[in-house]
Order: sequence, then C-alpha cells, then structure tokens
Amino acid sequence: MIFEGAAWAIFLLPLASFVVISLFVRPFLNQYEKYSGYLTILAIGAAFVLSIWALGSVLGNEGEIGWEAHSWLAIGNLEISLGILMDPLTAILLIVVTSVSLAVQVYSQGYMRGDPSYSRYFAFMSLFTASMLGLVLARNIVQLYAFWELVGLSSYLLIGFWYNRPAAAAAAKKAFLVTRLGDVGFLLGILYLFFNKEAFLSQGLNPFEIADINLIAHGGEVAGVQIIALGSGVATWVAVGIFAGAVGKSAQFPLHVWLPDAMEGPTPVSALIHAATMVVAGVFLVARFFPLFESSTTAMNIVAVIGGFTAIFAATMGLVMNDIKRVLAYSTVSQLGYMMLALGVGAYEAAIFHLFNHAFFKALLFLGAGSVNHASGTFNMQYMGGLKRYMPRTYVTFLIAAVSISGIFPLAGFWSKDEILVGAWNHGGTIGQLVFWMALVAAFMTAFYIFRALFLTFHGEFRGGVDAENGSQSGGHGVHLAESPWVMVAPMMVLAVPAVVSGFLANPLNTAWGLGIVPTHWFSKLLGNVEFISVHPEPMNLVMAFGSTVVALAGIGLAYLMYYAHKVSPEKVAAAIRPAYNAAFCKYYFDDLYEDWITRRGFYKGVAQSTDWVDRNIIDRIGVGIGFLGRNVGQVIGMLENGQVQAYGAGMSIGILVILVVFSIWN
Repeated sequence: MIFEGAAWAIFLLPLASFVVISLFVRPFLNQYEKYSGYLTILAIGAAFVLSIWALGSVLGNEGEIGWEAHSWLAIGNLEISLGILMDPLTAILLIVVTSVSLAVQVYSQGYMRGDPSYSRYFAFMSLFTASMLGLVLARNIVQLYAFWELVGLSSYLLIGFWYNRPAAAAAAKKAFLVTRLGDVGFLLGILYLFFNKEAFLSQGLNPFEIADINLIAHGGEVAGVQIIALGSGVATWVAVGIFAGAVGKSAQFPLHVWLPDAMEGPTPVSALIHAATMVVAGVFLVARFFPLFESSTTAMNIVAVIGGFTAIFAATMGLVMNDIKRVLAYSTVSQLGYMMLALGVGAYEAAIFHLFNHAFFKALLFLGAGSVNHASGTFNMQYMGGLKRYMPRTYVTFLIAAVSISGIFPLAGFWSKDEILVGAWNHGGTIGQLVFWMALVAAFMTAFYIFRALFLTFHGEFRGGVDAENGSQSGGHGVHLAESPWVMVAPMMVLAVPAVVSGFLANPLNTAWGLGIVPTHWFSKLLGNVEFISVHPEPMNLVMAFGSTVVALAGIGLAYLMYYAHKVSPEKVAAAIRPAYNAAFCKYYFDDLYEDWITRRGFYKGVAQSTDWVDRNIIDRIGVGIGFLGRNVGQVIGMLENGQVQAYGAGMSIGILVILVVFSIWN
C-alpha cells in the first residue's frame, strides 16, 4: 500500500520542478534551457508512476486510505488541518492528470522548440500540474480552495504565455476575471459552512473537512452514531455556492465565454488545461461533494438543467466555427455539460467515466490540431485541406479521436456516452426527459462538427496555409507540408490507445453482445467505494446504444455529404437558416453583452462613473471641507489668545451668562 510520503511526492515533484526551473535554470543556466523540459518530464513521469501505485493501493484497500491530518491553524474551537484524501475518485483523477500531462510535456519538446521563453513555459506547466494535483489530493475545503485559486493563476499565466500579443493578454485577463465570478460563489459557500459550524461542532465534526461535510449531508446512523443531517436550506445554499465555482472553472453557461478565447495560448496548453485537467476541476468538485448535492433536489436539478443546456448550446457554436481550436473548445464546453448533466441526474459513475475517457480523446484532438498547425501555419480550416497525404499518422490519430468523441462502437466515447443517456432516461420525470433529449441532440451535433473539422482539414485539396489576413496564431510557424516530428507524433499515438480501449473498463465485451452475463463494471464498483456514494451499474441498454449510434452516424453522414462528397451545399444551408447561423457564429452575442453592455455601458458608465462622481463631488469635498475648517477655525481661535487678562475675563463672563440663559430656558 502506498505510504503518505509517496502520496505527498505526487504533488511535490512537479512543484520542485517549477522551483528549480524558476530559480536556477532560467536565471543562471539559460544556455541549458532544454533541460527544463527534461526536468518537467522526469518530475511528472515520477508522479505518474506514484499515481499508478496509489490507484493499486486504493483497489487493494477497497476504499479510502486513512491518514492523520496535520494541524494548520485554529479559529476558536475550530481547527483547520492539512492532509490528503486518498479515495477512488482521487486515484482516478491522479491518473488522468499525470498521464495526460506527461504526454503533453513530451509533445511540447517539439512544438515549443525554438521559442525564446522555453524554460518559462515548462516552469508554468510544472506549476499548473502541481496545483491541479494539490486540488485533487486536498483533504478539506479550505485547502482545496487554495489550490483552486492557484490553478486559476497558472491558467492565467499559460493562456497569456505569449503576452506580447494583445489577443493573448486579453484572453488571459478574460479567463481570470470570468472564473473569479464563479469563485466568489464558491467562497460564499465556504463562508456559509463556517456560519453554520455549530451544526458540525455539536456532533464532533469539522465544517471544513470534506468527509465530514459529506457525512452530515448524508445523515442517518453511521458507525453506530446517529448523525443529524444539515437542513435542506443550508445544504442547498452550500451546494449552489460550490456549483457556482464549478460553473466558472468548467465553463458552463453563462460563464462559458472565457474558454474559446483561451485558445490563444500554445496548443499543448489547450490540450492539457482546457481539455483534460483544469476544466474538469468543476466536474471533480461536484463529484467530490456529491452526497451534499444529493441531499438537495433543487441543487441536483440546477446541475442537470445547466449541464444539459450547456451541452446543446455550446455544440451549436461548434457547428459553425472555422478555427479548429475553437471548434474543439466549444466541444469541450459541450462535453463538460454532458458530465454535469450526468451528475445532476444521479449518474455519478457515468459522469466520472466520461471524464476519464474525454481526457484522452480530447487531448488527442488538441494535439492533432497543433500538429496540423505545425504543417500549415494556421488554425483556420478554410486554409487547410488535403493534409491526409502529408500527415498520415496525424490523420489516423485524429480520426480515432473523432470516432471516439462521436460515440461510435467500440471506441471509448461510445461506452460513457451510452451510460449518460441511460442515466438521464432512467432518472425519469420532467427534468430527466428534458436533459435526455438535450443530450441526444448534442450527440448528433458532436458527430457533425468533429467530422466537419476532419474533412475540412485532412480531405480535399490544400488551400493555402497561413491566413494572409490574420497570420499565424501558433507562434510563427510557416507552411511546411510534412508530418510532424516523432517527438510530437509519439504522444499522439500513445493517447490513441486509451481513446480506443478505455471504454472496456466499464463494459466488458460479453455484456456488449447481450449474452446475459452480469457485467464486471469494476470502474463503477471502484467508485462505489467512495464513502456515502452507492452506484448501481446496469447491463448495457442495447436499444439506447443502437439509437444513439444511429444519431451519431447521421451526424457523420451529413458532414460527409456537405464537406466531403459536396452533395449538400454548406452555403445554401447557411443561407436558409441565416439568422440562426449568424447568431451561432457571433457566439449569441454574449461577448457583446458582457464586454459592451454590462462592462463598458453598464458597469463603467453606470456603477463606475456614478461612484467616480460620488468620490469627486461628495467624498473629496467632505475631505476638503474638513481641511478648510481645521485650518481656519484654528486661526480664529488663535486670534482670541492675545494674552490680555481682561479679555479672558470678559469671555468667561459671557460664557457664564450663556449657560444661565440656557438653563433658564430649558429649566
């Protein structure tokens, strides 16, 4: 079984890599900057090995591994501690973060070669990986919140890595500010826990310990002790506050606007942060406090509806974008909506399984986008085409990822998508039916937009490379029609393996053939070992699987007719639905709403200008008036101090008379 020091090393190794690169390699050994990448790969590779050990230990322990917490600080009778929560959910996320991060760091060796800030890039990557691992390992909600904010800082640094570009700097600020809006809700949820701490302390529980929060949300008799559950109102408000943080980080509606702009960062950053790790932090957060959410029907319905709406809403924008990274960005938002939808209808294991699968095929798609950019010098698919003949290995890996995300049997995305649809259908009620049909429509759109990207990028004839108007967005790569170097291709080929086979982790082949054999479902059973969470995996629903596959094939077929066979004109289709097309292409004008109407016209011209007027005309004048009185009243009083005794006597006499008059009038 893994010991506590090794578990801490999973977090500390990438952190040490960041410190060494920042304090020694970059300032003093810049001529050896290539070792920054090697050091990052070594640290994250070691963390990956330790994560495999942790997963094996959790499997052998059949649940949480208990370690003592370390006292941090005390507030009255409330103690806040530091520690590690090592349970199945933690172990699975550790594997996801370290494996994808390791592949991305190897890929970055080729993609970032020659960049003048090579060492800074790997320092920031190490810091982000350490922050994400710290978030996953956190034992209490305050510790989790600290790493949550550090992940946001790391994202800001990496999105704005090429800070000399105005678009990158603006995208970094936008991501930082929008996610902070959600984080305010998260902080309010933590404060609400603190203000209701007596409900915890009276039962010997801690309002900041994750296990205790889930315990009191669950209530009932636990280990022979009767636990009085939180009131439904308290549970709802805390859950909604936590979900607000998840909405920001996971780019759910209406805080989805930052993620597409975040594509201004280097492509490996997009693959790591905005496909496989940071953006799933919100899903992880809801899953971590799932018993709390389950105790509030209102909170669960909010999660389900926002997740379902986000899935279909983001997919509509992915249909019309021409930048391949923006297509993948909206795809990420949509898939995150799928995961939230699953959590909202109680399909806990399906949500985490889709998170697990999505990390691999979406990272592979982003790395494929970086590879074609390396050849064509642009991310604009209108200037690509015909790359299949020049980049066969990139094409095959991208095709595998596209089929997987479309949910086609037997690739990974098929299994988890099917479980989410079954979970929504079995949930029943208005909410269950609503989000089920949303998810099914989003599945059609997903298959269409991902194969649209595939056909525009790899099929047909090459259409010119670098966008002459906008130039390259990748750091200055020119047109070089050839396969990417092996240091970039090899990680893609490695990621293609789980994009194909990871689905069998939850649904063995014998169940898929409907032989009536009880499925193994070891992934679901592992998640069922999380305290207070029970999962009930069911045999595969063949009707649902067949129906969802037909829907996905219909999306692929329509993309084929429009962008490969040219039997249907995309221009005519767009013209027929021009208002809807324009709205989706303009991102439903949310950027205009937020940046123009709310920020510039609403906040700046309303709140900011009003407070500025109050500051200048009221606050400043009060200050000036007090200063005037201080200067001039003192001078008047000083004139009375003339040293003449008779004047002082007259003043005293007048004062006595005034006092007598006052007393006589007011008795």
